Amino acid sequence: MHYRILIEQDEDGVFISTCPALPGCISQGDTRAEAVENIKDAIEGYLASLEKHGEAIPPSIQEEVVEVTL
Repeated sequence: MHYRILIEQDEDGVFISTCPALPGCISQGDTRAEAVENIKDAIEGYLASLEKHGEAIPPSIQEEVVEVTL
């Protein structure tokens, strides 16, 4: 499954990662790569919890990245 994540660096230099499709699914890391790995774990746990409680799992996304030149 594919989910969009957002990564922002806070004022202390910590990378905060969130998954907008999964409210409250947030993680962090000292590096961007660590934040990505940590949010993957958080997403897996979130989806497992939804499944355990019989709740609907949000659909996976399909997206493309396009390059434009000015």
